[in-house]
Amino acid sequence: MEERLQKILSGAGVCSRRKAEEYLNQGRVQVNGRVAVLGEKADPQRDRIEVDGMALSQPRRHTYLMLHKPRGYVTTLSDEKGRKTVAQLVADCGVRVWPVGRLDMDSEGLLLLTDDGELTHGLTHPSHEIPKEYHVQVTGDVAAALPALSRPMVVDGEDMVADVVEPLGGQNLKITIHQGKNRQVRRMCAAVGLTVTRLVRVREGELRLGSLKRGAWRPLTEREVQELLHEICK
Repeated sequence: MEERLQKILSGAGVCSRRKAEEYLNQGRVQVNGRVAVLGEKADPQRDRIEVDGMALSQPRRHTYLMLHKPRGYVTTLSDEKGRKTVAQLVADCGVRVWPVGRLDMDSEGLLLLTDDGELTHGLTHPSHEIPKEYHVQVTGDVAAALPALSRPMVVDGEDMVADVVEPLGGQNLKITIHQGKNRQVRRMCAAVGLTVTRLVRVREGELRLGSLKRGAWRPLTEREVQELLHEICK
């Protein structure tokens, strides 16, 4: 299948898309012996693509994992403070993967990890507005806070909005957001007088946590990967 050369180079791990554009403008990329230009497409299965005279290796298959992150783990590959990291939970997956987005140390639930830079960029870029659903346990007057929590608000100088706020009974709420600002759900709740005592991400896009046990991980199915790709191509 033909794709833009900058996407092919990025997918093969040669460089980022932005750097690939520079390579193309500098005449460093050839397709079938001819200097390629920016905007050109090629099929890596059919065409010979070279960068600085070196043939491009075939794109490797990426790894996509879903982890049920427990509390007490930081969403990084390593931590200078010696805290437990999500990388330790997926160390036996066989490849080096990194987290897509973040869940703070006190939060739990669905966390994606991959070695696919293009997917990571797509899912974390604000323009794609991937919805994320959380089940939130709080203290405080839920009934009084709901109207304000359901409206756009400004918290610490930042515009924030929840797409969905629904009571789940008792001191529990379902909150769906697409902005992904730092600790957004906790900060919005605090702004209306609620304190979050437990926060679990149960959905990202069409991908759901389901019955995956806390601390466990599994590979995504091919269908799930395609659904994520569809999300960022909307």
